[in-house]
Amino acid sequence: MAVEETVQYLMFVCIDESVELSREEGAQMGAAADAWIEEMTRRGIRLAGQRLRPVSDATTVQVRGGEVVIADGPFAETKEQIAGYDIIDCADLDEAIEVASRHPVAAFGKIEVRPFWVE
Repeated sequence: MAVEETVQYLMFVCIDESVELSREEGAQMGAAADAWIEEMTRRGIRLAGQRLRPVSDATTVQVRGGEVVIADGPFAETKEQIAGYDIIDCADLDEAIEVASRHPVAAFGKIEVRPFWVE
């Protein structure tokens, strides 16, 4: 019996933090996200994931000239920020795209899908 090979992908859930959802929209988004998580977990695709705290809580670390340099905030000044991540295990990129397109944030933000290096 052949073992089906899969590829693991990291999904970056990206949003514009300046966009504020109404209370009703937030409740709908929460319910839709919970349903997505439940379905992808049931299908054996979602291995892990979590929301991230706002970029105002981020710290960026660099080493320059042997010195550790830290800065408050994200490494880049952009409107869109990574709001969460999911690790998914899919048959191929087509399935990863299908999974990402069903994530509720894809309707107003962006989902970046990036494969892990195979070791």
